Amino acid sequence: MRTLVIGGTQFMGRTIVERLLARGHDVAVVHRRDHHDLAPEVRNLQADRADLAAISDLLKRERADVVFDLAYDWEKGTPASQVEVAARSCGDRLQRYVFMSSIAAYGPGLAHRESDPLAPEGVPNPYVDHKASAERALFRMHEASGFPVVTFRPPYVHGPRQPFDREQFFWDRLRDGRAIVLPDGGDAPTQWAYVEDVAEACVRAIEVPDAVGQAFNVAHVEPMTQRTFVEALAGIAGIEPTFVSVSRRAIAAAGGQLVGDRLYFGEYLDIPPHSEVVEKAPRVLGVHPTPFATALRAGFAWYLAQPRRTRDYTFEDRLIAQA
Repeated sequence: MRTLVIGGTQFMGRTIVERLLARGHDVAVVHRRDHHDLAPEVRNLQADRADLAAISDLLKRERADVVFDLAYDWEKGTPASQVEVAARSCGDRLQRYVFMSSIAAYGPGLAHRESDPLAPEGVPNPYVDHKASAERALFRMHEASGFPVVTFRPPYVHGPRQPFDREQFFWDRLRDGRAIVLPDGGDAPTQWAYVEDVAEACVRAIEVPDAVGQAFNVAHVEPMTQRTFVEALAGIAGIEPTFVSVSRRAIAAAGGQLVGDRLYFGEYLDIPPHSEVVEKAPRVLGVHPTPFATALRAGFAWYLAQPRRTRDYTFEDRLIAQA
């Protein structure tokens, strides 16, 4: 099939592109640059998805059978209006529009199912608002005309080519003999998804007729807290971890950040807990979660092949000293 991936050059996008090529599909990627470092047979289409006229013209010309919409602008945001323009520009050949949403679209809470309501319009967090609103717009299109949408709602995604400072945040500290700061003891639930599982589910969604009009949770199913997540990372690295519990109140008072120079627990990894039930994707798509330890080993092998980054532990030293 003629497939097009909006945002296909990084992490989840690259993994999806690799699977599409392995299955013999014609693949193009849309991104802001005039070149990519993917396989030479992948066609390069240059556009900024925020330029609505440009992205609309490109999609109308391309007339793809399948579109994967993965791009999100972390600086400016990607509101539902941009997603809807892209979706409405795809043409009458379209067989699937696969949209990468997020567990964040539910809002905080545990054991979310796909039938649960999404976060309401206008919530203060732009990312939550954008993902939930985009899904609502796409499913309205499906209800009105049969638009062939499929959405995915993974939690934190891990694995090779991780673009955020997440697994490597902890592996660097473990290998440097550092104690890991646990906010309020690290008892908060957390849930992760393996990038290969997410990619396989996305590609299966274009192969399974019953996927149309559906949302899917995709994630590991092992129960996990912030502490047991770090313990799992340490186990893969063969290092015995040490921890220091610091109250969130003390972290906030010291200026701790979810992203930036005063990071204390990986990027965006200390937000109110979200978790989901993973039952429909295995049943409908035939995609079963990879065991967490098996998936972590693949991520650790990639991590070891990367240059070590220079770390400044000054802020964490202050937190640990106060604790």
